[in-house]
This record gives sequence, structure tokens and C-alpha cells, in this order.
Amino acid sequence: MRVTFTKMNGAGNDFILLDNRSGNIQLTASDVIRLCDRHRGVGADGVLILVPGPAGGPDWAWEFYNSDGSTAGMCGNGARCFARYVNRVTGAGPEIKFATGAGVIRAFIKGENITVDLTPPRDYRPNVKLSLSTGSCEAHSINTGVPHAVIFVADAGSVPVAQLGAEIRWHPEFAPAGTNVNFVQILEPGYIRVRTFERGVEGETLACGTGVTASALVCAQTKGFASPVKVKVQGGDTLEVAFDSNANGFRKVSLTGPAEFVFDGQIEL
Repeated sequence: MRVTFTKMNGAGNDFILLDNRSGNIQLTASDVIRLCDRHRGVGADGVLILVPGPAGGPDWAWEFYNSDGSTAGMCGNGARCFARYVNRVTGAGPEIKFATGAGVIRAFIKGENITVDLTPPRDYRPNVKLSLSTGSCEAHSINTGVPHAVIFVADAGSVPVAQLGAEIRWHPEFAPAGTNVNFVQILEPGYIRVRTFERGVEGETLACGTGVTASALVCAQTKGFASPVKVKVQGGDTLEVAFDSNANGFRKVSLTGPAEFVFDGQIEL
């Protein structure tokens, strides 16, 4: 089977996008792993597939796969790329709504910068004590479409993300599904640096949109940060998280950042 694809990235978090509105493409988990393999495939952190929206819902929907072949409900950087891709292949926009496993997402296209309105965060748990091989630490857990643990560090650049991230990702406190892990350094009020170990990629990515969002909201909750919060990611880009907050939590949460086309191609599966 020959598959036509588009490669995109959102702040360095890269994806393969496929148009399957016809329903002719049937991918297995092995196909996804092959596509995302950086030596034997295209190479990506995940695959986003455009399909028709559900009856009575938005016109568009996605099927989202991590690079290990697993599925996930939401991906902030992926959502920005997906919106720009939908605009390119369908002409829809500048406002686009599409269905995801985490709910309906609304996106606004402003050139290469895309703003996505995210689903309301849930399951906030502050001050979770974790016992690790390196000692103990404190995490703040929140679900911004997928679960995230946020750990404050003095210097994000020196954190052993691969080792520590994997240990926290599989920690019994977050069983059975596990969690994504964000290491957050406060650069100044309203400005943070984040490095993320992503569940499903099983390693550090250059950016994680839901992780950036989780980190910004935890900073608002614990450090009193006001909206918007600027976030520098490992790929070097700066994303922006905006939100409204009250005694009941957060609403109108949005993420703004770049979504770039890299190349188009075909691959045999």
C-alpha cells in the first residue's frame, strides 16, 4: 500500500498527517511504528489522520497515534498542526472545529501561528509525594486532555529527563495508565522553561503542547502566575498559554504557537 503523507512540526514536536476522508487507509499499530521510525520510516513523534466528523458534530475528526502505536485523546502541538493541515486540504478556516478523543477542539489560524482552545483541565492533584531511586520529590498532577505530572526544578537543562522521566512515567502513583512528565524551571514571573518526557513516545520530545499547558496551569495554581504564561520548550520555541481562572478552576484555556509544513511524500507500507 502506497500512502501519501505530509510531515509537519509544532515547535519541534513532529507529526505525519494523512488524509483518510475516503476511508481507504487502514493502519495497524505496526504501520504507525514503521512510519514514525526515524531510520526506516518517515520519522515522527506521532501520526494524525483526518477523518470525517461524527454525525451531529464538527465536519472533521482525527485519529491520533503515538509513535509506539498507542492512541491518545489529545495532543496540543498536534492539534495546531492538524488545524493547519485541515485548512490546507479542505480550505476550511480561519476557525476550524474537530473532534478528538478528549472532546471537540476549536482552532484559529493566523498564518503559521495557530491558537487552539483546549478542553477544560481536570483531576488536579497538588503535592503528590513520589519516592524515586534518586530520593523523593513532589509532583503536581493534572489532566489537560491526557495526564501530566509537573515537577519544579532549579535547572531544567541539567535534569536527566530520560532516566527520571521514565521512572515517574511508570510510577505506581500514576498506575495503571501512567503519566507524561514535565520538568519546569521558573525563568521569571510568567515565563517558564519546560522539558517533557512523553508517554507513548517513551522519551523526551522537543515540545509537548498538553505538557506546556499543564505546566502553565500548575504555575498559576501554585505560584500565582497570571494569564498568559509564556513557555520556552526544548526545541527553542516559545509557546503561550492563556486561561481564565476562578474558585472552581480553569476555563477558556488556549495554546498558541507555530505549526509548520516540512515536506510531502509517499511511502510504501
